[in-house]
Amino acid sequence: MRRRPGLRGWLVLLATTGVLVLLGLGLAANHPSRGLDQAIAQGRRALAPSVRLPSLTTGRTYTLRAFRGRVVVLNLWASWCEPCRAEAPLLERWSRRIAARGGSVVGIDTFDTSSDARSFIRQLHLTYPMLRDPSGVVKARFGVTGFPESFVVDRAGRVAAVARGPVTDAFMRTTVLPLLGNRT
Repeated sequence: MRRRPGLRGWLVLLATTGVLVLLGLGLAANHPSRGLDQAIAQGRRALAPSVRLPSLTTGRTYTLRAFRGRVVVLNLWASWCEPCRAEAPLLERWSRRIAARGGSVVGIDTFDTSSDARSFIRQLHLTYPMLRDPSGVVKARFGVTGFPESFVVDRAGRVAAVARGPVTDAFMRTTVLPLLGNRT
């Protein structure tokens, strides 16, 4: 003879289902978009999300659209991030190297205090444009999950490559230089 579940069994089942539904909703809401990664993996270049942020050093507002016609290495960082600190001198060298060929490095400081970010810039003698994203809007639009992460945006404003973690000289040579072409 088969026993039917009692009230206690139904309550356990209902509670378990509720927890699973909440867990699924939480994961869906907090899971970063990987649309850019998927497009690149499929050989496509998605249009870069729009960016409109103030400069950390001048107060001037920048948009990513203002860099159209240039190859941009968009680097998201934070002053408390040790890999960001280690990567910054490399980005400064490359910023100087690619400028004459139509390339730019643009830093975006995220989830940081302005004073700490400015101190980071001064200590490392960084000269490329540094923008401020205190609320993480750009982080969410680009699907950033950690720091540092960089996005290479081609001259048409499309994301050509993503570096999840610090960039290297090899990444810059093999990914950024070809996009710059022979332009002098």
